[in-house]
Amino acid sequence: QVQLVESGGGSVQAGGSLRLSCAASGDISSINHIGWFRQAPGKEREGVADIYTRGGATDYGEFVKGRFTISQDNAKSTVFLQMNSLKPEDTAMYYCAAGRTRWFTDPFARATFDYWGQGTQVTVSS
Repeated sequence: QVQLVESGGGSVQAGGSLRLSCAASGDISSINHIGWFRQAPGKEREGVADIYTRGGATDYGEFVKGRFTISQDNAKSTVFLQMNSLKPEDTAMYYCAAGRTRWFTDPFARATFDYWGQGTQVTVSS
């Protein structure tokens, strides 16, 4: 089992920055990738960023467009999401998720994520 705890959410003005953290504990040696998803009210959950924890390969949702960066610490137990140039449309609940299998052709495939955190709220005001 793996436990995930997100932190770092909050309220910022448009153009501001936030850094989200996802702390993983438990059987983290079984994990091959950790991703960030977000869900706004009335919308479907969408993939934001994903990192292959063994090799460092990353992928981003198309809407990110260079504004966000996903990274991990050396122990590979914490994954960060640095979000810059935030827009009101980035307002959502942000979740991290971890999985044992990564599909490099579809890194956000929900079937590849085995564990989910509780989420952290990000609110961007105009």
